[in-house]
Amino acid sequence: MTNDTAGDADARLDTCVAAAERGGALALDSFRSPLSVETKGGPMDSVTQVDRAVQEDVFDRIAEDYPDDPVVGEEADALKSVPEAGPAWVVDPIDGTNNYVAGNRNWVTSVACCVDGEPVAAANYAPATDDLYAAADTTTRNGEVATTSDRTDAASFLVNPIFGLSPAHRRGLTDVVDTVTSSFGDLRRLGSAQAALSGVAAGELEAAVSTVRLNDWDTVAGVHLVRSAGGAVTDVHGDRWTPGSEGLLASNDAAHHALVSAFDPRT
Repeated sequence: MTNDTAGDADARLDTCVAAAERGGALALDSFRSPLSVETKGGPMDSVTQVDRAVQEDVFDRIAEDYPDDPVVGEEADALKSVPEAGPAWVVDPIDGTNNYVAGNRNWVTSVACCVDGEPVAAANYAPATDDLYAAADTTTRNGEVATTSDRTDAASFLVNPIFGLSPAHRRGLTDVVDTVTSSFGDLRRLGSAQAALSGVAAGELEAAVSTVRLNDWDTVAGVHLVRSAGGAVTDVHGDRWTPGSEGLLASNDAAHHALVSAFDPRT
């Protein structure tokens, strides 16, 4: 990046952090309290009024600094995919709503900014543990530089599958679980895509994988965190991941080829 572009990314990161922390604090106010829970696509596809209130609050915070920029978000009237040209913000108010509803601490408020379809700044804030993962050109966890795991043996990798709740996603999850348990070290399933990708970025996991297309709000911030921490993120075929790609393989890059070999349907 040029110096001007880098400076703009830093300014956008400040907005990502401020919006994620403010939205996360609002969500935390209702955590482990009685909630009105609705379902969308099925009995496990939960949404609460807190999700909607947090998204509105995060949108408002972004608009304070960038009032003319479009915003992509899961709830209500927002764009549903990142535009190919210009700036855009990507928000997940509570990634891991089922965890949130159950009182499990694995959920995050996620805010990222893309320019011309590429993420340039991101913040994932986990209010229940007070962990902040953030990146413009360098990834930090709670203000300290974070890097991916240094493990090189794929047989020792901790791998988190990322899948949604549709029948097609469930079938994909079953196949991936079988592959992880037979070819890699062990499996983790955090129930939050952004928490898993943040974990890869900070060396808490070696990889997070999916063989299906994932929503932009579930991925963009975490992808930027992983890449800025020295990791690799590709689609299921090993090509550079971009919003809308088929599948997502995020790793510490030490044995990324092993993931591609294991999960590319063409092999």
